[in-house]
Amino acid sequence: MNFNINATTVGANEPVFIIAEACDNHMGDLKVAKEMARLSKLAGASAVKFQHHLPEEEMLEDIPMSDNFDEPLFQFLKKNALTLSEHVELKNFCDDIGITYLCTPFSWAAAIQLHELDLPAYKIGSGEMTDIPYLKKMIDLGRPLIISTGMSDISEITRTYNLLDQGGIPFALLNCTSEYPPVYEDINLLFINEMINLFPNATIGHSDHTPDLFTCFGAVVAGAKIIEKHVIIDKTTPGPDQSVSINFSELTELVDGIRKIEKALGSSKKVHSHENQIREWATRSVVSTKSIKKGSVIEPDMVWSKRPGTGIPSHLIDDVIGKKALVDINQNILIDWSMLKE
Repeated sequence: MNFNINATTVGANEPVFIIAEACDNHMGDLKVAKEMARLSKLAGASAVKFQHHLPEEEMLEDIPMSDNFDEPLFQFLKKNALTLSEHVELKNFCDDIGITYLCTPFSWAAAIQLHELDLPAYKIGSGEMTDIPYLKKMIDLGRPLIISTGMSDISEITRTYNLLDQGGIPFALLNCTSEYPPVYEDINLLFINEMINLFPNATIGHSDHTPDLFTCFGAVVAGAKIIEKHVIIDKTTPGPDQSVSINFSELTELVDGIRKIEKALGSSKKVHSHENQIREWATRSVVSTKSIKKGSVIEPDMVWSKRPGTGIPSHLIDDVIGKKALVDINQNILIDWSMLKE
């Protein structure tokens, strides 16, 4: 099911919607967040996405940490999460420069606050993909949902799909591997094809955590209509998303590559107009390999194929062999039907 994010249609037969995931790589600095939005716009991204954290609402203070965290996540977010007023200012800035602002609420309380910003869609992280009570409330907000599916199996994705499919709102499911960074063997890009078949009423995309561009390109070929990629201004900036983020020069390359791949995804095979000039000289015709006297029967050793392709096509060489020469034919001459008789 296609849907609109501001003035952009997302889904089948539409350009890939490219989300620059700024996450918390701004480290709580609103000026840096605005610069990330500006650079996302310059790179050609469809949207820039941030995160709204109310740590007390989304987690207990003492929770297990992954290896990519240098400090407890609760404490990191207390220091580096943007406030609601900063999100308001940031969204206004995005509106002014002409890039769609998106945001992930990591709790229902955060979602209620963001709802004041009149967002065109909400992004839901993989950690909330199985939180059915939360998703039911998000459905009630009446906006499209884009949901990552990391850390989940097919039965869990199917349960969420069925809930959303019955909810009456447009939605997207993103193939995702929640490793920071992932091993490539765990990404399973061809599962995107499975998702397209299994979840026909969802737009299918890919949220990528690799530190490079290759799997995003592969995801587009596999059919993803949304690409989400973490971005960072300086790759030396510390933080939980540092190892899975690309810089804005790479984002520019990503956008350019996706747009070129989109143009190359046709499925027909024909001789294209730009090939015709090359076809004339690059294909092969029947050529005399020796001088042939008038009246001689053409023997196999008298002819072979050479460029250009403007004479008798080489695949018809057997039709030339056995015919008589109507004229003297010099060596290395393109054979023409007018030179031959039955």
